[in-house]
Order: sequence, then structure tokens, then C-alpha cells
Amino acid sequence: MSLHFQRHRRLRTTAAMRNLVRETYLHTNDFIYPLFVVEGDNIKHEISSMPGVFHYSLDRLEEEVAEVVELGIQSVIVFGVPNHKDECGSEAYAENGIVQQAIRKIKQWAPQLVTMADTCLCQYTEHGHCGVVRDGYVDNDPSLELLVKTAVSQAAAGADVIAPSNMMDGFVAAIRQGLDEAGFINTPIMSYAVKYASQFYGPFRDAAHSAPQFGDRKTYQMDPANRREALREAASDVAEGADMLMVKPAMAYMDIIREVKDSFDLPVAAYNVSGEYSMIKAAALRGWVDEKAITLELLTGLKRAGADMILTYSAKDAARWLKEIDK
Repeated sequence: MSLHFQRHRRLRTTAAMRNLVRETYLHTNDFIYPLFVVEGDNIKHEISSMPGVFHYSLDRLEEEVAEVVELGIQSVIVFGVPNHKDECGSEAYAENGIVQQAIRKIKQWAPQLVTMADTCLCQYTEHGHCGVVRDGYVDNDPSLELLVKTAVSQAAAGADVIAPSNMMDGFVAAIRQGLDEAGFINTPIMSYAVKYASQFYGPFRDAAHSAPQFGDRKTYQMDPANRREALREAASDVAEGADMLMVKPAMAYMDIIREVKDSFDLPVAAYNVSGEYSMIKAAALRGWVDEKAITLELLTGLKRAGADMILTYSAKDAARWLKEIDK
């Protein structure tokens, strides 16, 4: 027989050989861990739809931050769940809002942690939308004013990165100008540049108490069917001064992660969102999948797709598993 073909399997013969030729590596440095902070005392409540993820009151938050640091995770993003909500989401930009208080404490306990602040209004408004509502519609430009106030208050509290997730047109330009005028010229913006109107957010809305009280968010978040629109959104944010770009969700949008990575020379984040996390958790609890193997495979896939950093509720578990592998 005179067969001529490539022997690709030569480079897969042993674990050591596979390690030598591996193209993509996952590291604890890649992770950004989300924290949910609530008002009250002595609260550590597991979120029912997100096993292993908890609401923390400020007096219980330090234990979580200490564990994050001990595991070698270098960044967190803070989400606040206030007791008081109103039409304009005033607790989002209050000097002593729950996120502002949490940021101050985190920077006191662990100044080396890159502490990011989610900049949105949905957790703070009675209607659950990400901006000012007028006649049943989220009004873009008045919403920008409140988002700027929120970003400046978060930066003043000590946030290392402002991460606006609202998807209003012009939000990066407005926040950049507001931060600069307030003296925070060195505070970077990680823009939720490509945020789809996704069904994968369900458990997060339980966690953040942020479900819309009417309608949906399809007039400002992106249609999941659109690819080219994602690049237009990202290009606008780059032009407006974004320092990092995010694609959210991650798992069903790896093609978008890759296109954003290839199209722009900024760091790219992928948000491995609550629904993606909870699906794996639910299947693992039933013994249908190997949680460790499938989670690390997914996170590696996000890196391979082009993510430089990954926001994931699996960060603590993945950090432990990676330590085991390195031993």
C-alpha cells in the first residue's frame, strides 16, 4: 500500500507530549470573580438558582474576599442589591450605597485586588430597567447622566475599573468624560460592549433582584441573531475611549469573542454568565457531567476563542482545580 497521510497522532502519544504542544493555557490570573453584596447583618445566603454563590452582607464579605485572595484570584467585580429602590435608581450613585461601601472595604482588606464596579441601574430601580423610563420606554440620554454619577461615585469609593453594563448608546463617551472631569483620568473602563438580550441571565436576575417589571430589555440589549452589529457596537466603544471590551454571554457567543478579538487591539473579556454556570451545576448535581472536567473545558474554550479575561462564578472552583493540576 502506498498511502500518504499526516500522522497527527504522533503529538498526542503521552500527557507530557500533549503538554508540550498545547496552544492554550488557562490560569487563575484569567479570572474575575463576581460578588453579590446586600444590606443587613450576618448574611451569607446561598442563591437558590446558583449553587455555590452567595449573597454577603458587609460584615460577612471579608471572609469571602480572604478566600478569593488565598486562591490567587486577582480581580473581583461587585454587584449590589440595595434595600431601597426608586424610579431613578438613586442608591446606585449614593455616596454610601451598598457597592460604594463594599468597594471601600475590599480595598482596605485587599488593596492588591483589582476591584471592578458594575455600573448599571437595574438593581436599583423600581421598574428593573437599566435607565430612566419615560412613557414605558428607556430614555437614552437622561440615563447617561445617572450612569455618569454612578461611575464617578464608584471611582471615588476606590474602584480600580468601571464596568458599565447598561447598553445605552454613548455610555462609554459619557462615563469617560465624567471620570476625567472628576479627576479619575487613570480609571479604566471595561465596557460591556457586546451584551445580548439573552435568556442565560435568568439566575443572575434572581441574585440581583433585577428582573424588569414590565417588557424586556430588547430595545437596548442586542439581538442574539446579530453578528455584524456586535462589531459596530464594539467599534463605537473603542472610539469613545473604552480600555477593555466585553462579550456577554460567553458560551453561545464564542464566534463573537473571536471576531472582537481579531478586530480590535484592546483586551477582551468574556462573561461566563449565570445561566451557563447554573446549567453545569445542575447537571453535575445529578451526576450527568463531570463538573471539574466540563468547567475547565469551557473556560479553556473561552480563552481559545480570544478571551484575555473571564468573569465567571466558577472562578474559585477553577482556581482550586488548576492548583491540583499544577501539583
